[in-house]
Amino acid sequence: MTTTELSNVGDIIQYQRDYFQTGKTKDVNFRIEQLKNLKQAILEYEQSIVEALQADLHKPEVETYLTEISVVKDIDYTIKHLQSWTKPKKAAVSWEFFSYTAKIYPEPLGVVLIIGPWNYPFNLIISPLIGAIAAGNCAIIKPSEIASHTSDVIAKIIAKHFDPAYIAVVEGGVEASQKLLAERFDHIFFTGGTAVGKIIMAAAAKYLTPVTLELGGKSPCIVDTDVNLEHTVRRITWGKFINAGQTCIAPDYLLVNKKIKKDLIHGLEKSLKEFYGDNPVNSCDYARIISHKHFDRLVSFLKDGKVIIGGETQSSECYIAPTVIDNVSLDDSVMQEEIFGPILPIIEYTDIAEAIALINSKPKPLALYLFSQNKNLQKRVLQETSSGGVCINDTVIHFAVSSLPFGGVGDSGIGNYHGKASFNTFSHNKSVLQNSFWLDLKWRYAPYEGKLPLIKKLLG
Repeated sequence: MTTTELSNVGDIIQYQRDYFQTGKTKDVNFRIEQLKNLKQAILEYEQSIVEALQADLHKPEVETYLTEISVVKDIDYTIKHLQSWTKPKKAAVSWEFFSYTAKIYPEPLGVVLIIGPWNYPFNLIISPLIGAIAAGNCAIIKPSEIASHTSDVIAKIIAKHFDPAYIAVVEGGVEASQKLLAERFDHIFFTGGTAVGKIIMAAAAKYLTPVTLELGGKSPCIVDTDVNLEHTVRRITWGKFINAGQTCIAPDYLLVNKKIKKDLIHGLEKSLKEFYGDNPVNSCDYARIISHKHFDRLVSFLKDGKVIIGGETQSSECYIAPTVIDNVSLDDSVMQEEIFGPILPIIEYTDIAEAIALINSKPKPLALYLFSQNKNLQKRVLQETSSGGVCINDTVIHFAVSSLPFGGVGDSGIGNYHGKASFNTFSHNKSVLQNSFWLDLKWRYAPYEGKLPLIKKLLG
């Protein structure tokens, strides 16, 4: 079985529930073998993955390895630590419970649903799947139909290497998603936009299904004067324009100290030429916009402010040049929603308080970037802002660190994953308290006459 037909979704879920009840997925050695199986499958299909992402997003091969196939390192990290993660952990008990022992047992949830996006269509399906396998669940995965070539490769990989009673793929568009969301799952993991995230959460509420929502938002990037400018512009250019800006944690807009703004703009222009040449449309290292619908939305943003770098477009190729815009108003459409493309607005500030106030006037972002060597400034920004994650003196790269939980806050998401956080997301921590038979104090039993002073003392 490769792709589950819509009419069979309910049957597949029941099939997986029956498989889960056998207890096979709870065996830690089984989980490790399946993770190794997944890694081997990815390595086997490397070239097909590269070709699919080239077809879907015109993604350069190096970017595919850096941002998609690199997910195998999270598999290695998980295999290395899984034995310790699955062991029951002792919990402390207070002195009045001296005859008791307390432990916390992580246990799998059951059958989970993972819905992936189109911008990193391989990584952002496989990464949560690693956590679902590690935690001992069965899983149904729904790749994005917009990245259709990658969806097809994922379906082939899973069908060849896994029993659909354990892991199954459902391909298709909105109808497929609606069919899945009408069913009961033990957890739903969704990566995508805030608007669809609300739909997912509403559907999950019908069954009180817990959700992890990895969304997005307008991730700000503050640039202070106390920086290495050459390193700063390179790191911003890479983080913003990799995958043609279609990254949920790409710097959405720059907040630049007025004193350094002119030099920063010059540095960005120089860096863009270094990366993509004088005409990025001819560069084999620059991706394309996923569809004409998204292309048209992004082109409308070019009417805002003043284009100072780039701005060229080609509708036939869904190409938008790496673009920097100045003189942007906070009321402009480009500042009202997540850009999700290769357009970078610049807003200047004279005092860090202005930048912090602007950030705090908007919904909490998925990421916040700060370029500064000033320790006091770093501390202030960390204390006075809230975001899913923070990266200081770099961009995007925090996503790749397996030991750091990744996720949003507020409008940018619910819950987190990566490494141990993925294992936790797809696990239930079951509390277990055990008493012994060697002693049985009678102070808690009826009759209660005369026991209140002792109980007050014990509970005081």
